[in-house]
Amino acid sequence: MWIAPESGSFTRSAAVEAEKLKLVSEGCEPKSLHKKDVQHDSKGIVGDANAYQTIQTLDKKISELESELSAARAAHDSILQEGSPPLSNSTRNLESSGKGKRRRYLMVIGINTAFSSRKRRDSVRATWMPQGEKRKKLEEEKGIVVRFVIGHSTITGGILDKAIDAENKRHGDILRLEHVEGYLELSAKTKAYFATAVSLWDADFYVKVDDDVHVNIGTLGETLVRHRKEKHHGVYIGCMKSGPVLAQKGVKYHEPEYWKFGEAGNKYFRHATGQLYAISRDLASYISLNQHILHKYANEDVSLGSWFIGLDVEHIDDRRLCCGTPPDCEWKAQAGNVCVASFDWACSGICRSVDRIKEVHRRCRENENAIWKATF
Repeated sequence: MWIAPESGSFTRSAAVEAEKLKLVSEGCEPKSLHKKDVQHDSKGIVGDANAYQTIQTLDKKISELESELSAARAAHDSILQEGSPPLSNSTRNLESSGKGKRRRYLMVIGINTAFSSRKRRDSVRATWMPQGEKRKKLEEEKGIVVRFVIGHSTITGGILDKAIDAENKRHGDILRLEHVEGYLELSAKTKAYFATAVSLWDADFYVKVDDDVHVNIGTLGETLVRHRKEKHHGVYIGCMKSGPVLAQKGVKYHEPEYWKFGEAGNKYFRHATGQLYAISRDLASYISLNQHILHKYANEDVSLGSWFIGLDVEHIDDRRLCCGTPPDCEWKAQAGNVCVASFDWACSGICRSVDRIKEVHRRCRENENAIWKATF
């Protein structure tokens, strides 16, 4: 199923799901309906408008049913995967009501990180990422979830994994993925992140950001809210670019599958730069449902852009998501145009971010109370 519909609760009884599976298995799908139940010739179908309308209604209903079942299975499998974080009682209470409906959040922010990046994580915690009760308040009152995102080492349960587990026990702000870490596996990690996040939190938007980028969360929320009711099936927001396809081996960002992009010297299709981007719920669900057949290119941002080609997706190019570090973001803030994200293009992040992110935060951050006064 290529376009993932908006789904409601993923919690369904086994009996109901079994009944729906039986409905599909017994041939109640578009092709079967036309082959088995509809024996009229083309002239008869055209002549019988009521019958044609009934078939269309059944087709649509069955298509929706199949999509919902696939979504439910994907969510269930993701939650049960070994190493996936269990929901705390407080989180369950926030996400569910007495009728079993999941809570709707504004956005989930996943901060991509690595085992070797403990100092980067601490620098983010010390600047733009709320901690303790403030982070809990951000989720409860503003519907904004922020987590560091990391998978597992090649030796599951080894010293690296134990260190992350201990860090998470202390801070409670790490989302573990069923994924083996590695720089060349960023595309796979991106798929795993969106699939896991959409199964745990029902949000309007899902954001990916690197751990060496400075973010103003309130400004990000206000930016996304403006695009919440787009008429398109999906919204893809970031700093859109179209860089060259690098065929030469040994260079940074080499593209092994360069031949797929035409003649030498060609550029990639438009896609959001990987430091920070956001996608709407239906696109995250689409990735979750089709993750096993979505192709992975060498570069993560290229992979994400390729997954949306051919879909009815609105590409939104917003340069406030890729401001430079001071003085660039500082001048813009003084002019009343606060940046969503700031980093150095030369380093694909803030150069020496552990040492400099506090200075960037001091000079380019939004008003201290901006996030709490914002209405989403």
